[in-house]
Amino acid sequence: MLAAPGLARAQPAYPDRPIRFIVPFPPGGGTDVWARMVAEPLQAELGQPILIENRGGGGGMVGTEAAAKAPADGYTLLYNITTHVQAPVTFRRFPYDPVADFFPIGRLGTTAITFCVGPSVPAAVKDLADFVAWGRGRPLAFGNYGQGSTGHAFAVLLAEEAKLQVTQVAYRGEAPMLQDLLAGSFHGSFNSMTASGEMIRARRIRPLATGGPDRVPSLAAEIPTLIELGYSRRFDFTGFTGLFAPARVPQAAKDRLVAAFRRVATSEAMLARLRAIDTTPGYEDPETFRASVQRTLRQWAELAESLDLYATG
Repeated sequence: MLAAPGLARAQPAYPDRPIRFIVPFPPGGGTDVWARMVAEPLQAELGQPILIENRGGGGGMVGTEAAAKAPADGYTLLYNITTHVQAPVTFRRFPYDPVADFFPIGRLGTTAITFCVGPSVPAAVKDLADFVAWGRGRPLAFGNYGQGSTGHAFAVLLAEEAKLQVTQVAYRGEAPMLQDLLAGSFHGSFNSMTASGEMIRARRIRPLATGGPDRVPSLAAEIPTLIELGYSRRFDFTGFTGLFAPARVPQAAKDRLVAAFRRVATSEAMLARLRAIDTTPGYEDPETFRASVQRTLRQWAELAESLDLYATG
């Protein structure tokens, strides 16, 4: 029997070698920070190293497309944010299907993004009303961490509703955008607290208002939401951050990844680390996360149309 032809050979248990996370933005931005926070405890759960590969470009589409086309063996995963669905809509190009081409392993949570100004804005500007009064009638520039991202949409909305004359400047990620904000290359931008929190606390950049439905916990005593300040409910939008696999990954690998990610994302240690960087924990299982991705795709298609967020180059 042991020598019988065609006898099925035992397959090694998944995983039996290092795993790669593709992060479709440069190092130092919010997506990179969250990916590394997840990778550290997840590699302990899985018993294999997890390597981070930052592959930016195309509003996150370059790295996401690479993950979609990677071998579906469970050894190449994608850690991404809401630009997973936003970028294809904005560029009107779908090199991957953000729903059908990926298996959503789990959602980690979300974070509010805060409008901040840099040294190119006078120190006398203390709040958003001051900024609007100072900015009206002069040419302004706002940075964003990706064409068609939440930061881009909120910047366009703010300019429209505050009646400001603004040039929008797109970057290949949040880290290079923040460096230029610090250098005074433009006037303001919407930033994740994950990447900009230390700069805000040191007042190297100055927070004026927060997008989304809720105040940022660490700034709640001083910084209101745009909705509280009388701006429209269009600012009532929150995205996601989470882990994906190519859709055709074997079921055994999916099961192992889902269980391990759930333990990591819901652990007391992770919840404390997320709250410390103003990320709201919000684990979702694969089915719920897939529904969130589908809903966000529909919402963003409508918003991109109404604000003309489409890339022109």
